[in-house]
Amino acid sequence: METMKPPMEELYAAQLSALRSNDTGAKPPNWLMSPKAVRDFILGTDKPLTYEGEKVEITKKFYGDDVLIERAIVTLAGNRGLMLVGEPGTAKTMLSELLSAAISGTSTNTIQGTAGTTEDMIKYSWNYAMLLDKGPTPQALVPSPLYTGMNKGIITRFEEITRCPFEVQDVLISILSDKVMNIPEMEDGILFAKPGFNIIATANLRDKGVNEMSSALKRRFNFETISPINHVKMEAQIIESQAKLLLKQSGVDIEIDRDVVEILATTFMELRTGETKEGYKIDSPQSVMSTAEAVSVYVQSAMTSHYYENKPISLERLVQNMLGAVVKENQKDGSILKTYFTKVVKERAKEEGLWGAYYNEKKWIR
Repeated sequence: METMKPPMEELYAAQLSALRSNDTGAKPPNWLMSPKAVRDFILGTDKPLTYEGEKVEITKKFYGDDVLIERAIVTLAGNRGLMLVGEPGTAKTMLSELLSAAISGTSTNTIQGTAGTTEDMIKYSWNYAMLLDKGPTPQALVPSPLYTGMNKGIITRFEEITRCPFEVQDVLISILSDKVMNIPEMEDGILFAKPGFNIIATANLRDKGVNEMSSALKRRFNFETISPINHVKMEAQIIESQAKLLLKQSGVDIEIDRDVVEILATTFMELRTGETKEGYKIDSPQSVMSTAEAVSVYVQSAMTSHYYENKPISLERLVQNMLGAVVKENQKDGSILKTYFTKVVKERAKEEGLWGAYYNEKKWIR
């Protein structure tokens, strides 16, 4: 069955199968892979693996701090939850999906945190028709992803945990401490977590509407901060690989223009850090100039060029879509982008070929 966004366990099914068949490392209870194989799945391997007579390349899926990945994996093998924090667009969700797919074979056992998330959504609820007919029986209970994770011994992902109200977050304290969920409505209503259960939570500490976590809950997690990419070549590599994947999923099979990708990566990094590669200070917009936003700009521009002009991508479409990504939080951010073109891009246009064509599209920034 075709899906718009296949889960990681389907998208990388061949790689996961190859790693599991070649895995000789020690596995924590109920894990499908050893920690070493999980690391190789996320960071890639130098040589392909043989599976069912074929060579399967294990690709690199996360770019950043490799040691952070090892710490995250070891955390999940222990008794504390894993908390991934960072600015928007730093691949926190993607990393949690990759870890869950490798360890438990599923990345879809997920709670999405919002301001409207209730305790029932985290623990369990009831089929009220069956509850009235037969009372609080196991058949009438509607399990939450957290309940399912404890019952099956698999990872539960908790997205945007700090968007949940303070008192709802604290439901996790006793579960992370004792690995037990009490169900007072049922006789002998105690659910003990099976080995392999743990929680990966993500928290975006920049957006509005964030609720501070209690100290008690923080102590039940190991925190790992995922920082934005700080190298243009690495960011360009991510944009290229992610854009290629997303375009293919959208039915647009075109070549990625690496020169355009590098210009896009350079622009986003310089606006994000407030400094050009020549060392000059510039203003940064309030909007999140993340790698994920850059990928979105490239994909949107490539699709527009493909459908309306029958081209792989044009710089005209790139600047048009970039404006929509930059001017989100404050209309003044448009002036910051225009100044960047007027000063930085104009100077580079004197010597570097594609930067001249890029500068000519400044007319779209008003």
